[in-house]
Amino acid sequence: MELRDYLRGLRRHWVAIVLLTLVGVGAGYGWTVLQTPVYVASTSGIVQSTGEGDVVNASLGDSVARSRVPSYLVMAGWTDVAQGVIDDLELTTTPEALIQRVTVDNPSGTVILSVTAEASTAEDARRLAEAWLTSLGTVVEEVEIESSPTGAAPVQVVTRESASLPSSPAFPDVQTALIVGGVLGLGFGVAFAMIRTAADRRIRSAEDTESKTGVAVVGTIPWVAGFDSGERLVDTSAANRTGRSGTFAVSESLRSLRTNLQFMDVDHPPKTIVVTSPLPGDGKSTIACNLALTLAAAGTTVVLVDGDLRRSMVAKTMGLPSGAGLSDVLAGRAALSEVLQRTPKSNNLLVLAAGSVPPNPSEVLGSERMHTLIADLTKHATVIIDAPPLLPVTDGAVLAHQADGALVVVTLGKTTYDLLDKALDTLRKARGRALGIVLNKAPIRGADAATYSYEYRRDYTSSSGPEAQPEEGAGETPKATPKRRGHKRNAAKDAELVTEPPADERGARD
Repeated sequence: MELRDYLRGLRRHWVAIVLLTLVGVGAGYGWTVLQTPVYVASTSGIVQSTGEGDVVNASLGDSVARSRVPSYLVMAGWTDVAQGVIDDLELTTTPEALIQRVTVDNPSGTVILSVTAEASTAEDARRLAEAWLTSLGTVVEEVEIESSPTGAAPVQVVTRESASLPSSPAFPDVQTALIVGGVLGLGFGVAFAMIRTAADRRIRSAEDTESKTGVAVVGTIPWVAGFDSGERLVDTSAANRTGRSGTFAVSESLRSLRTNLQFMDVDHPPKTIVVTSPLPGDGKSTIACNLALTLAAAGTTVVLVDGDLRRSMVAKTMGLPSGAGLSDVLAGRAALSEVLQRTPKSNNLLVLAAGSVPPNPSEVLGSERMHTLIADLTKHATVIIDAPPLLPVTDGAVLAHQADGALVVVTLGKTTYDLLDKALDTLRKARGRALGIVLNKAPIRGADAATYSYEYRRDYTSSSGPEAQPEEGAGETPKATPKRRGHKRNAAKDAELVTEPPADERGARD
């Protein structure tokens, strides 16, 4: 994978990254709520000479006070001091546990003792700090009196600053917890996106598809909201170039697919094309119908054959009756001229529905009569066959073997490379030719969107009018395709597309 693949992965999973970041922030805030708040209050006292006993000189008294400060720092951690605080405040804790909540410091070069106390409430923290300094002074006084030959303490600890009531807890720090939680959540989100991107086996881009399969991507059909729910056909006329952006993107992509098929082999372009997919739901029937309409719009005589005898969709998609069709022709129950149907969408398009469902579709599609029928149709028109999916049944591979090649339709972001590889392997084993891969339902915007903007195409062509040609590379190569007069046929002349059925078929029908 390259750097651009990881960047696409970040764009593709940005929602998960944002959600995990928010979860991290929420977890950080939740952690602060579950913690017991700790308030910190501080007070200070000064160690000074009392002016009594043998110490009468002020400067000498100050030197004595300074010499006592290190000793008093040690005494501040005595259990006697803690016990005095417990008795004074009537606490239920032990001296050892209380000592852990108090810190006594001495600013360098001073005779000041600073007491910092921690408690679950602001008032308790202030009372603890003041009581600790008072208890320390009492213990110091007792020690000094016991060691003094005069029976008086030469040095004492005097409270000079009362503890202030803290306005907010020192722990937990909500702001820090939110920042740490957000950073951790963001990290997990990015890691999740990278892992999903590295492990993702779904088809995401045309470049990766071609490099991994060795088969060219001949078309990318964008996904348009609501296009598959009702109307599955797009307007392939030139007037649609100034129509809605959604249908314009689809029709322009179909024109690109048509051009790629025409220039695939200039001397011998494919005349019989099977449209199939690895699994159902990839939109092969919709692509087959719209491709047939697009080819017919260019002046080519096209016959659209519904080769999916199990789940036929062509007649429904084209808005035609789904009565007799291909299976009836192959069984000799109807003549081809009787079941070929015209569609009001195009004068150059004839549709052959699937007909009744036979008990053995694979054998029917692989029969010699089917081979003869395809050969006869190919003499007069380009044949588009909507075939069943390749993996569930063998019908698609059987039809691909009798055609010039197959277009394999896959769903971008859904079909995996494993399924596509199996489908292409099925074609190769049936000695069928893969003309190319069609990426269906490609997003117009987002991480997996095509590099060329369909909105730009619409703006460019609409500024020049309905007859404006698309920019070079935007769609098919601009060229004039004169229409032949013989394309408008009546129903009686539709029979000229094929020869009469063999004698044994006529006998069976009679």
